[in-house]
Amino acid sequence: MNLLPTWVAALGYLAAAVLFILALKGLSSPRTARRGNALGALGALIALVVVFGSTEFHGSNLAIVLVAVAVGAVIAVPAARRVKMTDMPQLVALFNGVGGGAAALVGIVELAEHGATDGATVTTVATAIGIAIGSLSLVGSVVTFLKLQGWMTARPVVLPAAGALLVVALLATVGLGVAVALTGQVWLGALTLLAGGVLGVLLVLPVGGADVPIVISLLNAFTGLAVAATGWAVGNVLLLVAGTLVGASGTILTLAMATAMGRSVAGILFGALRGGSTAGSTDVSDRPVRTATADDVAITLAYAHRVVVVPGYGLAVAQAQHTLAELVEALRTRGVDVVYGIHPVAGRMPGHMNVLLAEASVPYELLVEADDVNPTMPSTDVVVVVGANDVVNPAARTDASAPIFGMPIIDADRAGQVIFLKRSMRPGFAGIENELLHSPKTQLLFGDAKDSLAEVLAALKTV
Repeated sequence: MNLLPTWVAALGYLAAAVLFILALKGLSSPRTARRGNALGALGALIALVVVFGSTEFHGSNLAIVLVAVAVGAVIAVPAARRVKMTDMPQLVALFNGVGGGAAALVGIVELAEHGATDGATVTTVATAIGIAIGSLSLVGSVVTFLKLQGWMTARPVVLPAAGALLVVALLATVGLGVAVALTGQVWLGALTLLAGGVLGVLLVLPVGGADVPIVISLLNAFTGLAVAATGWAVGNVLLLVAGTLVGASGTILTLAMATAMGRSVAGILFGALRGGSTAGSTDVSDRPVRTATADDVAITLAYAHRVVVVPGYGLAVAQAQHTLAELVEALRTRGVDVVYGIHPVAGRMPGHMNVLLAEASVPYELLVEADDVNPTMPSTDVVVVVGANDVVNPAARTDASAPIFGMPIIDADRAGQVIFLKRSMRPGFAGIENELLHSPKTQLLFGDAKDSLAEVLAALKTV
């Protein structure tokens, strides 16, 4: 017997759906992101309570569900709490993949229970879509995880006849999906699951370099579509709403990230098949550069009027955000106008730098987007680049052969001086040399970013 009347369950689902919408709205700005996240979590909790209260479980099904929830919580909670900021994109990829895999498995279960008897209906069509796209998202997300985690090369992997294999996998997935929709046979659903997984591998393998986070966003949109299709198949309105929200927001984010990279989604997915990618060489340059000491940097910053700090992935690797925030606060106390220049794809995912600096309690007002900070560059005395490379590389404007050509960048080269904090001369994630490193206006402070910033902060106190 159900604990909740039908009308109460409907109101609960409506409340959860509204909270999901408000959560997305909140996540659109760093100012309201924490509240948005809390609203989304509340919506998920309400949805879970409604499911348990309005479902009539048979036999041991309730025990199986409770065990599954407990196992998931035991795995997910410690993983989410312990993950490093540098590993956050990998965690997002795995969570996204799990969502797609769950949608695909629900589709298989639906076929086992109802598919063969229902025949060709809207429900079996939705089930087939959920299985195919959910499997693609799961396996594709696992590959992106492996690339970002460094367990396989982040460079594009182009198999022999990759284009033909991709077309064959696509046709096989679509054909099997149509067969599932027409017959409702479980074994065809299993083959669709397999074909979708192969398609996911072939789709993601050729993607490399800075394109990987964009593909994670695209796969997130696919997961949303799979969840929405599953919601239709099982007759759950909330799944349909939540999946649609995820699919739409993931698509918008993918297009925004592609625009920020100055590339098309098709170019990102298939560029390597045509010989283009954002992954270049890993060779270390031996060209001479101007180096600086911590004392040199401290003096330069102390007597500047305006400073722009450009953070990147290296800042997250060094966990130097707190030390950087202390240095910026010390400079502002001295009367120096200091802001952070935030590039939309700095780091490994959208908002990576915003979240990292929020950990150090950096005021949101000091975070200035690239479009707003670039007009001020000619009047900026010093740009301090901390662990970033590709997002300030002038090759994006000047070198048509560069894989990042056309990508909007932060115009650090138009400031008076540039100071790079780097561990070595290795190129950025895109794997191409940055001519700005060899400019007469540029100085490099080598070392771990956290240690280097601490030394500059100590030296600043003596200036």
